[in-house]
Amino acid sequence: MSLTLDTYRLLGRSGLRVSPLALGAATFGTDWGWGAEQDEARKLFDLYVERGGNFIDTASTYTNGSSERLLGEFTRDNREDLVLATKYTTLRRPGDPNSGGPHRKSLFSSVESSLRQLNTDYIDLLYLHVWDFTTPVEEVLRAMDDLVRQGKVLYVAMSNVPAWQVARMQAIADLRGWSPLVALEIEYSLIERTGERDLIPMAREMGLGVMPYSPLGGGVLTGKYSRDDLTDTSPGSDGSARKSLNLTLGNLSERNFVIADVVKEIGAELGHTPAQIGLAWALQTPGVTAPIIGARTPAQLEGNLGALEVDFTDSQLARLNEASAIELGSPHNLLTGDFGRIQTHGELKIETRR
Repeated sequence: MSLTLDTYRLLGRSGLRVSPLALGAATFGTDWGWGAEQDEARKLFDLYVERGGNFIDTASTYTNGSSERLLGEFTRDNREDLVLATKYTTLRRPGDPNSGGPHRKSLFSSVESSLRQLNTDYIDLLYLHVWDFTTPVEEVLRAMDDLVRQGKVLYVAMSNVPAWQVARMQAIADLRGWSPLVALEIEYSLIERTGERDLIPMAREMGLGVMPYSPLGGGVLTGKYSRDDLTDTSPGSDGSARKSLNLTLGNLSERNFVIADVVKEIGAELGHTPAQIGLAWALQTPGVTAPIIGARTPAQLEGNLGALEVDFTDSQLARLNEASAIELGSPHNLLTGDFGRIQTHGELKIETRR
């Protein structure tokens, strides 16, 4: 398999064409104490676009709004050529409880802010960023549909929402003739495969393209960490607290280092970096539309784009899947095992193409 950024894929059940790797813009700006300064961020943007990329992911609160503002400047001359995705719900003004959350007031206010910061008249793809188990789904869906009808948003999507809730929302949208959901952004990588239990199967069934974030497991799959980091809690070589965060999140563990070892071995066999192997695995997973890649330097981005050229053998894919396998849990183990097949199909031979 060899792809390019202009080997476009359809996003979910929509007709929207997007690149197979999305450029994550959370690194645009240094307001969070790390990231790329404006000139460096511009180089990242230009490199991605020059290679044929058209899909850029940001959020209203990334780097305190600097991400959207920089994109608004960078896209001044080619806005129509790009698919800009942003998100709402995270708190934008401390002290104002209604400046965050999935409800209508937060949604309309956040979208207006994003339109100003992005210097555009419309948002191609709008995600609900984080679910709160409080706002009625009908309120969210109707408000999103209103924005689509106003032309301020073209497509709507979900991020960090339980599978059952997304499925329920898609069914309600279909029944009421509201704008359907077309994408689902989730954490997904070789070290975080729990989305395979319900989220990814649900997305494939309901017509949502899956957008994995953190496809390199917080950098663990790049080989930048070692087992020594399990006991050494000092900041990483880049001087940031990223290592401490990975320890807190459980990304640094013996299990994950075993997975990283296999990634490194296969990279050596194919002549690719561990990062390229990790990204290529996510890129080639059924149901995945476009992993979101982040970088702080053009060299990092150039390296990540090499994932498009990775071609696994069946044996190598099997090794990656075996090393990173998870228990699907109940009822999946029963339904996919011999008991489930015997009870539902008996001796019937049924070919499943989905």
